[in-house]
Amino acid sequence: MPSDDHDTETPMTYLKACINGARTPDRHPNLPVTPEQLAAEAVAAHRAGARAVHVHPKDADGVDSLLAREVDAAVAAVREALPGLPLGVTTGYWALSDAQQRLDAVADWTVLPDFASVNWHEPGSPELARLLLSRGVGVEAGIFHAEAARSWAASDVAAHCLRVMIELDADGDTATADDLLALVGAAGSPAPVLLHGLDESCWPLLEHAGRRGLQTRIGLEDTLVLPDGTVAAGNAELVSAAAELLSR
Repeated sequence: MPSDDHDTETPMTYLKACINGARTPDRHPNLPVTPEQLAAEAVAAHRAGARAVHVHPKDADGVDSLLAREVDAAVAAVREALPGLPLGVTTGYWALSDAQQRLDAVADWTVLPDFASVNWHEPGSPELARLLLSRGVGVEAGIFHAEAARSWAASDVAAHCLRVMIELDADGDTATADDLLALVGAAGSPAPVLLHGLDESCWPLLEHAGRRGLQTRIGLEDTLVLPDGTVAAGNAELVSAAAELLSR
């Protein structure tokens, strides 16, 4: 059965698949949107080498949703397709840009994911993290910059996170990543650290994560292209390419 363990004896870097992100269907013909599509892509990504999957539940228009209707359906579909696959969802503020409404939406979830990402710079994120923890949902703290790293490190949540994610934009580089890694490391949290980039920075930072012995991730959320610049057919092809790079 798949597991979201932190086994340091596994030779390949821990690889998670982020199969759609905030992108909309017009960005890629195989971007999964419906619960059935999310489930199929999650299974394909796992078979290609991903040890966990992160999804953005979407509404009928392909836009991210935090509402129970979409989240419950997406999580249930993946659970049915592959029981035991470690599964996470977004709580991105762009999907519901009111801190109290976001808390209320998450409180309404009835089919719970294993974990949820919480971007620490977004309004109300400490309160949201505490709510998730109280419901038995693991928290992945998303750290986008130094200010967020310091705020997270000073919080009472830092010691209880499932994972800390260093998340850099397309212009991110390894020097910036290392600076953030140092800030996160100084917090003394027991949570493993995941490093990833976006678009142009995706593949360089994935390789850097491998060199540093960190967890990392790949998928249509982070890039639409393979290391050689050709458009990927879908998530499984991206995961396979990442696994090959990380095994070198």
